[in-house]
Amino acid sequence: MSYAGPFRLILFCLLLGTICIGSQSLAETIHEAVTDTNRTPADRERDLRSHPEEVLEFAGLKPGMTVLDLFGGAGYYSEIMGHVVGPKGKVYLHNNAAYLSFVRKSLDERFARGEMINVVRHDAEIGELGIPDESVDLVLMAMTYHDLYYKTEGWDLDPVSFFGEIYNLLKPGGVLLVIDHAALPDTGSTQAQLLHRIDEKFAREDIESRGFKYVGSLDVLRNPADDRTRSVFDAEIRGHTDRFIHKYIKIPQAKAEKPLSE
Repeated sequence: MSYAGPFRLILFCLLLGTICIGSQSLAETIHEAVTDTNRTPADRERDLRSHPEEVLEFAGLKPGMTVLDLFGGAGYYSEIMGHVVGPKGKVYLHNNAAYLSFVRKSLDERFARGEMINVVRHDAEIGELGIPDESVDLVLMAMTYHDLYYKTEGWDLDPVSFFGEIYNLLKPGGVLLVIDHAALPDTGSTQAQLLHRIDEKFAREDIESRGFKYVGSLDVLRNPADDRTRSVFDAEIRGHTDRFIHKYIKIPQAKAEKPLSE
């Protein structure tokens, strides 16, 4: 009697079990970071509308990763991600001077609490990030992509240069996760200036033209009650806008196409 067949089946099941346990462990790591009792009441309240556990699982966040929280503000996501990536990983919490003018006090307070584990504060202007090429596994842009198309005194980013820098610092196959406030269809980038929103279809076409491949979306931040005609700062909708979540990966050696009309 041959035992090769049953042995192979048992080995396969054991291997499959290991994979499942490994996947479960990663989900548990994110869950533990989100449910950490040292997090502030304000962050826990925000969790109810931001769903960080589902978002970061969708992003593929893992221990050992290097992450760039781009225009990360006061560090809501960075604090969670720092606990997930662990001592072998790193989170760059980035802000430029314009963002710092709004979040400096909150940012200082967050670091003073001592919970910014494995997080590096990275104050730098776009074009001067200074992060080594192909060193980052994940770039997170939470409600900031539309700012590429917002113009005001002291704020005027060039999307071509911006995406060139992000493309270069990401590893081949690295992830760009974009969360943003949805505008009405067929409005392109125009509502970035008026309402701080962006047309989802425009966003996908724009980002894919920069050397990235769209690989999926997550709907946990959708709100059909938002008619998408009000500013995201309107008191009646603030914190509860209809938001899309897109996941992109860097295409190795891709050349960005001519940018879309703005």
